Amino acid sequence: MRNREHREISSNSAVESKYDEYVMPIWKSLDVPVRRADGHTLEDFEGNEYLDCFSGISVTNAGHGNEAVVEAAKDQLDEFVHGCSYVHPNEPMARLAERLAEVTPGDLRKTFFCNSGTEAVEGAIKLARKHTGNTEIVALEMGFHGRTLGSLALTGNKSYKDGMAPTLNDVSHFSAPYAYRCPRCDGDRCTGACADDLEHVIDSHTSGDVAAVVIEPVMGEGGIVVPSDEWLDRVREITHDHGALLVVDEVQTGYGRTGAFWASDHFDVTPDVLTQAKGIANGLPLGAFTASADVADSFESGDHLSTFGGNPVACAGALANLEQLLDGIVDASAENGDWLGDRLADLEADFEVVGDTRGLGLMHGVELVDPERTGPRGVAPAPDPDLATRVSERLREAGVVVGVGGFYSNVMRFQPPLTIPRDRLERAVAQLETAIDEASH
Repeated sequence: MRNREHREISSNSAVESKYDEYVMPIWKSLDVPVRRADGHTLEDFEGNEYLDCFSGISVTNAGHGNEAVVEAAKDQLDEFVHGCSYVHPNEPMARLAERLAEVTPGDLRKTFFCNSGTEAVEGAIKLARKHTGNTEIVALEMGFHGRTLGSLALTGNKSYKDGMAPTLNDVSHFSAPYAYRCPRCDGDRCTGACADDLEHVIDSHTSGDVAAVVIEPVMGEGGIVVPSDEWLDRVREITHDHGALLVVDEVQTGYGRTGAFWASDHFDVTPDVLTQAKGIANGLPLGAFTASADVADSFESGDHLSTFGGNPVACAGALANLEQLLDGIVDASAENGDWLGDRLADLEADFEVVGDTRGLGLMHGVELVDPERTGPRGVAPAPDPDLATRVSERLREAGVVVGVGGFYSNVMRFQPPLTIPRDRLERAVAQLETAIDEASH
């Protein structure tokens, strides 16, 4: 073992060089070395400040460093850090589970706690298989559910799977409700017609042994794709007609992100199993999936376990976070989200390279296109991922962090902390407008 003198990192280049030398290759597309964060602001190691409109991929919904969340975690640290919550019951996990039973849709009642969204999805699949006695899963094209082998099989995008096959074999995919590029929709709104593709896929690509249909109520990595009520109603109907469970992945959309506590609340559809993570504890590592007592009790002791799942420090922070969000933050985000949607729609009218804008609450996407070329399947202008990269770079230079995603990597993703003030949102949109104007020329 080599002894080295450890000095405080004092520059962006210093922390980046340590990543290059000691950390396995990871996603660094935003590339802002963070020394501290507060509210809606990031600060790098050289004192530069950035307006954060991505929230660490929709995680710090209650704002970076939310005082109530931090204090709750600190108080629990003084009591004990770990005792394995599935061996020794503890108060924070018990109270959080009870609170989730109160705020989740319908009769969802019992929760399993884990560490991440990926684990929540994989646990939900195990539960669906155990409850139904079936094995096959159907998920959405363009969907994203995680990067471990089980959740990766559900993810409907080959770019995440390159070099990682084989994953689970019993997974099929059906059409996403992507109205802008759907030949069966009018381009502005999902008509629900593509939901019937689920029936076709079950009949033609499965043996009929379907345990679950897994969807995101708003597709995040897929490009902030919002379905219609008709689509979700039909998907639920087909799912239940085939004796399967509807698993709704709210990992990215939950905890107020869409202007309601759950994106499911926008639709008259109650999940059979609801997965959650990201915004659950405002940055503390925690994930969960919640089901009705009937479905949840299909698990027997030992069927599923997590050493660190339900960590009392994370659960204490999550409890405080939940109350913070319900104390006005979600309502304020809905109002700001309405304003943001209208303002981004102005960009669609002003720029030919803005093909579509869409979203709910503070989860909005701006799809950038090349108007001179036709897109996939002859629908809408071609995606322009190079333009999205240039826009992102200009925004960063202007001190604004916005995500880039979508199936074609051409969607600017607005997902700021829900506590962001209106004037900061106005600044971000103004900078986006400037960046699009400059980058498109």
